[in-house]
Amino acid sequence: MKNKSPKTPLDLHAQLELRPEQSIELLKALHIVTRDGGINQDSRRKLKQVNHLLQFIVPLLNATLAERGKVDVVDHGAGKSYLGFMLYDRFLKSLDKPHHVYGIETREELVVRARELARDAKFDSMSFLNVSAANAAQSKDLPETVDIVTALHACDTATDDAISFALAKKAKYVVLVPCCQAEIAAFFREDKGNAIAKNSLSELWRHPIQAREFGAQITNVLRGLRLEAHGYKVTVTELVGWEHSMKNELIVAEFKNLPRAKGDARLLEMLATFGLKKLEQRFS
Repeated sequence: MKNKSPKTPLDLHAQLELRPEQSIELLKALHIVTRDGGINQDSRRKLKQVNHLLQFIVPLLNATLAERGKVDVVDHGAGKSYLGFMLYDRFLKSLDKPHHVYGIETREELVVRARELARDAKFDSMSFLNVSAANAAQSKDLPETVDIVTALHACDTATDDAISFALAKKAKYVVLVPCCQAEIAAFFREDKGNAIAKNSLSELWRHPIQAREFGAQITNVLRGLRLEAHGYKVTVTELVGWEHSMKNELIVAEFKNLPRAKGDARLLEMLATFGLKKLEQRFS
């Protein structure tokens, strides 16, 4: 039986739908692609999600560079830092102008690994901080203002913390793919008895599965309104096809210094309508 010929970089680029400038060796170092060029279904989905998200982020990088001549990106809930590394590899490594990518992650072992990989790849303008999204704004290792804040599948309230960080750092752009929004669903479950007695709308979250799905929907609506209440123009769309990820809602916000009153009023009205006034401070 003949041995299979090893896949060439050109074969792999075509197979994985990569751009020519993307490094196969980096994907191997990230354990997305195996040493012999293989890829499992989970990794393929992850790769597709990140590459698709980059299509939304790269125009924001170009706009920032044209306006400021530099760009700082902060990625919250970075995990294994797929997004940061692939962004740097595909776009930023070839730039002469100043740029920096910061990864925010609470799991120390992932931060250590990311630092090692950045060093080995000679990605000198990447930094990784072992800090929570909630505390990142106070870190002295981050600049006073940043250009782009991202959060790909940052779980539950970490996405809200990423928004708070973006507001504190006066970010021009915010790019979010929320994940596992459990806070409001838990609130609905705890207050279910009173809510059902008072308002027929509570039938929308009467059953646990409905509370989970409706809670996630309401959470993302509130996040969009929060950004609008701070002067951002907000666009909501899907990231990839549902067959690749069930956590698929993409929120892109650009600071335009728009009037705040309408977004703020709608936000407060939503909280009141759904009995969520106790969460007003989180979404302020």
